[in-house]
Parts: sequence; structure tokens; C-alpha cells
Amino acid sequence: MMANKLSLSTKIFGILGIFFLIALVGIGLTLHVSWRLEGVAAAINDMGSQRMRTQRLAYLLSAIDQRLPAVTEVEAATEIERLERVQKALEAGDSNRPMFLPEQLGIHHAAVDLHDRWRSQVRPLVREFLTIKDTSRRHAIVQEYALRAESFIREINQLIDLMERNYSDSTNLLRAYQIMLVLLAIVGTCILIAYSFTLIVRPMRELQEGIRRMTAEDFSVRLQVNSNDEFGQLAEGFNLMANHLQDLYQTLEERVESKTQSLAEKNQELSTLYEITAFLNEPMSTEALCNGFLHRTMRAIAADGGTLRLYAEKDQELYLLAHEGVSSEFIQQEATLQCGECICGEAVTIDGSIEATIGEASARQPLTNCKQEGIQTVAAFSIVYDRRVIGVYTLMFRTLRSLAPSERHLLETLGQNLAVAVENQRLQASEKELAVAGERNLLAQELHDSIAQGLAFLNIQIQLMDESLRQGKQEEAQEALERIREGVQESYDDVRELLVHFRTRVEHEGLESAITKALKKLEAQSGIATSLVISGKGLSLPHDEESQALHIIQEALSNARKHSGAKKLWVRLERQPEKLTVIIQDDGQGFSPEGETDTLTEHQHVGLKIMQERAQRIGGTCQVHSAPGQGTTVTLSLPPITARPT
Repeated sequence: MMANKLSLSTKIFGILGIFFLIALVGIGLTLHVSWRLEGVAAAINDMGSQRMRTQRLAYLLSAIDQRLPAVTEVEAATEIERLERVQKALEAGDSNRPMFLPEQLGIHHAAVDLHDRWRSQVRPLVREFLTIKDTSRRHAIVQEYALRAESFIREINQLIDLMERNYSDSTNLLRAYQIMLVLLAIVGTCILIAYSFTLIVRPMRELQEGIRRMTAEDFSVRLQVNSNDEFGQLAEGFNLMANHLQDLYQTLEERVESKTQSLAEKNQELSTLYEITAFLNEPMSTEALCNGFLHRTMRAIAADGGTLRLYAEKDQELYLLAHEGVSSEFIQQEATLQCGECICGEAVTIDGSIEATIGEASARQPLTNCKQEGIQTVAAFSIVYDRRVIGVYTLMFRTLRSLAPSERHLLETLGQNLAVAVENQRLQASEKELAVAGERNLLAQELHDSIAQGLAFLNIQIQLMDESLRQGKQEEAQEALERIREGVQESYDDVRELLVHFRTRVEHEGLESAITKALKKLEAQSGIATSLVISGKGLSLPHDEESQALHIIQEALSNARKHSGAKKLWVRLERQPEKLTVIIQDDGQGFSPEGETDTLTEHQHVGLKIMQERAQRIGGTCQVHSAPGQGTTVTLSLPPITARPT
């Protein structure tokens, strides 16, 4: 059971780890045996050198005894030191070389005994030979050393034999370890193959077979779960998937039909929404808009009747504006409703919809008129714009009908779209009224600044002339009559100029051509020399903004003609991608806008104010710079020009 609870990766890593540890131990043993073989081999080599040094020492002692000139006692002493140094190294061992005596077969103990015999029997004899001068004693020592050296060398040979036998045993052990590693590799490979087949290959084949059968639409196939590892989890997942696919396959036709019906309903809703939205964007009166909306909504939802009311917030009443499928008596009785009255009046107080049936009607909502019409179900939807209810439309059904959530959402959305359309019409009407009022205000200002002042002047002159005639002052009366004639002519000129101003439009050729025509007319009327300079490139202004700009320019030209006494006038039009600038400059007498107010007539004050108001209306600025005797400069700057068709 514990094995079944382990994951596949744990099992694989576990068995690989076991084989790795076994292999690691085997390799470590072989390395250890190899290292010992190397140390024993070095010890055998050093022990053989001891045998050679013992024989050489015998030779050196014999040569010294025979007084050979090439051999001295120093060489014999040096050889003794080497022999003892090697003997100590053999006893102590050297792990760096490596070199050491094996513990098996009593080798190390025999080596220690051999060294002890050297120190107790052989070395004293050699030392005595090197220290005495007696020839006969030296000759006897040489003979005795030869006998002892032969026995010493024999023991060395026996020790070397033991070491070689240990070396052979270690070599056989190394071969055994190597054979064991080979067998471990073979057995381990076989075990891994069997283990892999059991854990991986066989479950994979079963899974592939299950997939093949499922591909062949055999959804009854199930896999046997033999473990709790990854393949066991895959088998469980496969079985769950097979169950799910079997259920899906059995109900596939029903699901496809359901989804198809749902898509058809969604398409119908989108088609209805698109149709009614497109209708609401057409230009028409509010009444036609509401009637068309109600008709199309009833047709889309298959309603038997409907009404549409707009809400007058001031009176707290709903006024019937559109209806269909109801009798004239119903229309008369419900032409107006109070806020909160019946289901339609209650819909004003909420942002959403209300649905009710005749059988469930309450005392507060008796639905009496609907009941007389044979209506069974009533649904009212508020027409909301910016969280403000502006009306209610109601759908009526002669059968019991419950609207689906999707239908309710669609009808609420249509109500919001209708609210936007109705509010847009109101805003457009208000905008037109404001535009007319603005033009009337401008017209009133123009009339006040020109004709009204002239008529007031004429009235005063007529009174003066009447007084002169009564007093018999003919000359004063004649002078007053002359002033009246001049006033009438000036008023006539003002009227013609006003007519020209209000009838002037910027034609398709653009602002430059209109300015050129205005300058030619100024030269013809006043004799003032004019000059027009156009520079830069940029997008054209909208038509209404160019018209306002032309009115400002004409007012500036008119002021120059009437009041400046100028001989020359320059106009510079600068177009840039980000703005448009018009500069009008004359060489007239000028005036002091801020200081000497007496030099600036009331008409000039009002004219400048009108120019500034026109500039502000199109988002620009109009600045006037002047000084007495230095002429006047009018600068019109219009706002940044966005991408508009030229």
C-alpha cells in the first residue's frame, strides 16, 4: 500500500538512487583496493631495495677490508643511513606515495622484527667495523657480517614473499569487485527495464489503447487504476473525461439545439437593437420618434398594445404622446397621469422596469383601464437619461406573459437609447434657440450702435428746427435742416452697411477671397489704399467660424473708414498648423483706449466690444492696440485648428 501511495517520480528516483549508492560503494571499494595495491607494490619495491643495500654493504665492508682505493668508510656509513631510513619508512608507511605494509599475514609484525634484528645484530657489527683499526678484527667482522647478512637477506625474502602473496590476494579481490560491478550493471539494467515497463510502458500502452478506443467513439472504455502515482491520476482523469464525454455525447443534440436557439434569440435581440437604434438616429419630430419607437418595440416583443408618456417634472405629471393597440376611451382616460399613479406613474420613481398581471393587481395599482381593454399582463419601462427619468413606455399583452431576463434587459436598453434620442432633440432645439437669440442680440447691438443713435440725433435736430421756425430764425432752421439731411444720409449708409454685414457669407473660395473683396469695396467707398499679405499654410476653419472672423474684420475696416482718417491700411493673414492670425493696421489718427476716453466715441466702444464678443464666441481673442497719432492695430487670434476637411 505504501508503494502505491508514492508518486511515479519518487519511485523512479528511489530505485535510481539505490543503484547509484550500490555503484558508488562498489567503485569506492575498487578504488580502495587499487590504492592498497599501489601501496603494497611500493613496499615490495622498497623491501627489495633493502636486500640490495644489505648485499652492497657486505661488498663495501669487504672492499674496505681489502683496502681498495675506490671505497671508503664514508660510503659504508651513507649506505647504512639509507638502509635505516628506508626501514623506518616501511614501518611508518607513507599515504601520499602511497606506500605501506599490509596488516594481513603478520607482514607488519615480521617487518618490525626484521628491523629489530638489524638494530640488535647487524648494525652493531657494522659500526664496530667502521670504528676499529685492527685488521684481523676487521677481517673477522667481514666474515661474521657475511653470515649474518645472508640470514638477514633470507628473512627479507620471506617477508617479500608474504607481501607478494598479499598483493595477489588484493588483486583477486579487485577482480571480484569489478566482476560484481559488471553483474550489478547487468542486473540493474534488467531491473530498471522491468521496473520501467511496469511503471511507465504498460500504463502508457493502456492509456494509448484507451485514447484509440475513445477516438473510435467508444466512450464506454475505462482504465484500471492500479496505483496512486501520476499514471494512476491520469487514469482517474481519463475515466472522468470519458464519463463527461459520454454524457456530452448523449446530450449533444439537445445542447446544440439549445445553443442554436440561444444564438437565434441573441441575433434577434441584436437585430432589434440595431434597427431601433438606427431609427432613433434619423432626423424627425419628437412625436414621430416616439410613435416609431413604440411601433417597432411592440413588433419586436409581440405586444398587443402599448403607450409612451413623457414626464413633466414641473407638473409632476405624465403626458401620453404615443399609443398603439388601445381604444380611444383608454386614451381619453389616461391622457395624463400623476407621478406614482398606476403602474406607469410608479415606473417614474424607479430606474428600471415593473411587470404586473391583472390578477395580481393591488389596490394601489388597480389597472382598471387595462382590464377593460382585455389586457392580462402589463410591463412598464422607464426612459432614463443621465439617471433622470424623462418618460415611461408600457407594453401590454392580452395573455399571461412573463418577460425573460434577456427581454427585460433589451427593453430597458431600448428605453435608455430613446432617452438619449429625445434629449438630443431637446438639446438641438435649445441650441437653435440660443443661436437665434445670439443673432438677435447682435442685430440689436448693431441697430443700437448705428440707426438708434442716428434717429436720436435726428429727433434733437427736428426739435431745434421746430424751435427756430417758431422764432422765425430761418438761418438756424436751415442749418438744422442741413444737419437733418446729413443725419438721414448717414443713417441710410449705416442701414446699407448693416445689410451688407448680415448678408455677407464666406463663399466656397475661402476667407482669403472674402477679405480681398472687402478691401476692394473699402477702397472704392473711401479711397483708402489697402494691402493684403497672406503667409503660411494650414487647415481651413469651419464655415461658421470663418463667417464670424469675417464679421470681425469687416467691423475693423468699418471703424477705420469712419473714425481713423487713415490713408493706408494693411491686412496680414498668417496661417499656421496650430493657429490662424489676422492683423489689421492703419496709419490713422489713432486713439487712447485706456486714457483719453473723450477721444473714443460711444459707438467705437460698443464696436470694439462686439468684435471681442464675436472672437470669444469662436474661442479666439481680439486685441486692439492704438495711440494718438500712431494709428490702430487690430489682432485676431483663433484657437488651435484640429484636423478638419479643407
